[in-house]
Amino acid sequence: MTTTVKDNNVVIIPDAIARAFNIHAGTKLEWTQATDGVIAVKPLSSRGELARQLLGAGRRFLKSGDNPIASLIHERDQDDEMDRADERP
Repeated sequence: MTTTVKDNNVVIIPDAIARAFNIHAGTKLEWTQATDGVIAVKPLSSRGELARQLLGAGRRFLKSGDNPIASLIHERDQDDEMDRADERP
């Protein structure tokens, strides 16, 4: 496929390429200069996509029966109690 660079260095991405790589308005592209005059373009994942990729990544570190949310709430309650104790005259 061949495209032409327009004013202000605008390049139209062919529809087939845009669909294959899920490139749409707002997609960030990373441009790199390789050897022998080759230019590489890589679509970057959005913040939402990166978050979806990380979803559940830490589950393998949990022991059976662990409740990390309850543990976090308990830790915060303890911190609040310590803070209140520090504020007493």
